Amino acid sequence: MNFSTLRNIQGLHAPLKLQMEYRAARQVIQRLPFLQSSNLALDTLRNSDESIGFEDILNDPAHSEVMGEPHMMVEYKLGLL
Repeated sequence: MNFSTLRNIQGLHAPLKLQMEYRAARQVIQRLPFLQSSNLALDTLRNSDESIGFEDILNDPAHSEVMGEPHMMVEYKLGLL
C-alpha cells in the first residue's frame, strides 16, 4: 500500500509502524549458513504469502532445498578453512 495514502487514512503512526516492521523483518538474526531463509515475515507483510507465483514453482536451482555439509559450511563462514 502507498505510504502517503496510508498516512492520510490512518494517521502518521501506520506508515511508521509498517516501515519499522519491514526493517525488523529484513534484519532477522542470520541463520546458519546451510539453512536457507524463507523470508516468511517479509512475505506476510507484503501480503504475498498466500499467492503462488512463478518463483515458487520454477525457482532458481541455486535456491534449491539441497542441504550441504553443515560443518564445512560453518567452518568456511568462520574463516577456519
